Amino acid sequence: MTGRAVTRVLVADDQTVVREGIVMLLGLLPGIEVVGAAADGEEAVALVARHRPDVVLMDLRMPRCDGVEATRRIRAGYPGTEVVVLTTYADDESLFPALRAGARGYLTKDAGGEEIARAIADVRSGAAGLSPQVQLRLLERLSGEAGVPGPVPSGESVAVSSAVPSGEPPDGLTAREAEVLGLIAEGLSNTEIARRLYVGPATVKTHINNLFAKTGVRDRAQAVAYAFRHGITGSPQ
Repeated sequence: MTGRAVTRVLVADDQTVVREGIVMLLGLLPGIEVVGAAADGEEAVALVARHRPDVVLMDLRMPRCDGVEATRRIRAGYPGTEVVVLTTYADDESLFPALRAGARGYLTKDAGGEEIARAIADVRSGAAGLSPQVQLRLLERLSGEAGVPGPVPSGESVAVSSAVPSGEPPDGLTAREAEVLGLIAEGLSNTEIARRLYVGPATVKTHINNLFAKTGVRDRAQAVAYAFRHGITGSPQ
């Protein structure tokens, strides 16, 4: 495939059969090269230092160093490497610590090859790579905290009526910055945000730089966690 960029991926999972299966699956996907496989978080951090992959597919519950701590260390030491969690668990105790640690994507292990490839591509482009189940869980959490009606029945669309919760946005955010933050939480890329708000990509980037500085978040995954923690949602469609 001439001219197609190759995404270099590292796999971290403590179960040998699962790890080898993921490596085999990734090997069948176009545009992806597996550069290493780790049996725990310590090994994952060491292999990231050695190979500098573009993306790590990270299990959470591993010996010596779990996936959350490994994610935190990778994102702090090697910011050019993104992390997509690939785990059995989608509970709050697993999901939110992983996002706060810097994971940009979160999938459960029933994800197919197409969904994994899409999440990898999303985080490489600066978007959030979240499975539909995880997006639903985030919306449920937001609904409970912001007083929005509960989960929407399967097959129906989710629409949030307000750009931000009542009152002033937190941490000195402007209304527009809060709106951009909410759209980041929906998983939109800079280009998609610009299109939604009818502004240029440079304007979106300025808003993102400002809101990152005000909120103290380091990346888009932390911004997603911050947005849902404060009940900030995107603009009406």
